Amino acid sequence: MAKIAFILLCHKDPEAIIQQVERLTAVGDYVAIHFDASANPEHFAAIEKVFHDNPNVAFAVKRIKCGWGEWSLVQATLNAVQSAVDKFPRATHFYMLSGDCQPIKTADFIHEYLDNNDCDFIESFDYFESDWIKTGMKEERLIYRHFFNERTQKRRFYTAFEFQKRLGLTREIPADLQIQIGSQWWCLRRRTIEEILDFTRERKDVMQFFRTTWIPDETFFQTLVRHLIPESEIRTRTLTFLMFTDYGMPLTFYNDHYDLLLSQDYLFARKVSPEALELKERLGNLFAEKSVPFQISAEGPSLFKFLTGRGRIGRRFASRFWETESTLGRDRELMIIVCKKWHVAKRLLESIQRETGLPSIAYLFNEESTPLPDLGGIQSTLGKRTRHRRALMRMLFDYYDTNRLVICLDPSNLELLHDFFSDRSGTRLLEVQCAFPDDYLIGHATRIGLAGSQTPQETLERLLPTIRQDIVLESDRIRDANFENHQRMKQGDDLKSHVAALVDFLSIEESKAEKIAKTDHLFAG
Repeated sequence: MAKIAFILLCHKDPEAIIQQVERLTAVGDYVAIHFDASANPEHFAAIEKVFHDNPNVAFAVKRIKCGWGEWSLVQATLNAVQSAVDKFPRATHFYMLSGDCQPIKTADFIHEYLDNNDCDFIESFDYFESDWIKTGMKEERLIYRHFFNERTQKRRFYTAFEFQKRLGLTREIPADLQIQIGSQWWCLRRRTIEEILDFTRERKDVMQFFRTTWIPDETFFQTLVRHLIPESEIRTRTLTFLMFTDYGMPLTFYNDHYDLLLSQDYLFARKVSPEALELKERLGNLFAEKSVPFQISAEGPSLFKFLTGRGRIGRRFASRFWETESTLGRDRELMIIVCKKWHVAKRLLESIQRETGLPSIAYLFNEESTPLPDLGGIQSTLGKRTRHRRALMRMLFDYYDTNRLVICLDPSNLELLHDFFSDRSGTRLLEVQCAFPDDYLIGHATRIGLAGSQTPQETLERLLPTIRQDIVLESDRIRDANFENHQRMKQGDDLKSHVAALVDFLSIEESKAEKIAKTDHLFAG
């Protein structure tokens, strides 16, 4: 069975660290601790007093002062790793943790998982080809030397950077390395760790290079593992569940996140709030339990994005000059069907095309796979279609050689509706309002990644009112916009009401509108 040596980097809250270490070692695993040398010395003394004679606990061979983004974090890790390798010869895996990490599975589950997966778990994406770095320095982290900390010595950091930049004092990346980037929270096998330690002793040039890169904890281990280990033995993921806010800060978990954490496809979670004492206690008790079944649904990231996004109502992008200065054409008429149930709108669209002959396109701004003619590449991705929406629509009018065109949009596309209604062309809107039973909402949550096949029923029951209210909110926002030429077809209304809405929307005679309204099973599903 796997025996884990946890590499614990910490700098505060000694009581929580003591509890964490006692919990991890109680099941027979090991912990190697590096406590930041710049932290309160009394805190370290308290931890050392408890564990100085514990055979399952080691302390880093040398404690150093750590700073965010500095080489010191990597050196602290290497010091703790060396202690773990020396003191724990039976350790098969080495797992990076911080004092804010907590297990979200049982010890038995974690050991069995590692036994069944003979590989290294570490995020390692190509530094230059991936989009792992969203903003700020990229190449500059590597090709210039960074001697100062950007957070604590900002003036010196940027002065040294600008000086090198002006004089062209760049350096080469070691030729045999393909730089990788990813999360610092990894789990590596003993053989991998030993090869890394050997490499650090043999390749002084590489060590010197990383010592003056910026934020090397995101690149050092990630690069060396790819360099030393066959790709088939690497899983490019972390086993620690962590999410980031829109501001690039780690999301903090609290007492009410217990069920969410257990359902994620991870072994540990970071970061758990110091105040979440109940959560820590429940997770600690869980860790020691036996034969606990887990329903893995892994909906955490998409659920977080959904719930936080509900509060952001308004325009996401500023208007582009080529959009505001262009028009679809004064003599053209764009007819938009808005419906949350896409299959209902598509049935209606097919009937409209059959009875009227009008060109029609379903959800071109929502589905990448929507069939579109080749328009020179502007139609190739949803991002391009949305950014160049007016240009795209003009080209579609031209392609079909028509002045009237029908499309479908999801009710969430309020920005697009505002943009099209502000155009000089004529714009009409038909809102198709459907009933949403619980079964449909559960299926909808699954399709968009808010839930999975293993999501517990109690989680779904808490989630359904939020999803239902979100759909209602989308409809209310459309109504509050007071768009002209806005018609509604509501499931449950009589045929006469549906016919009237279609006559006004399509400007057609009642006989055709009635045939469309009588579409077989229009609102089914």
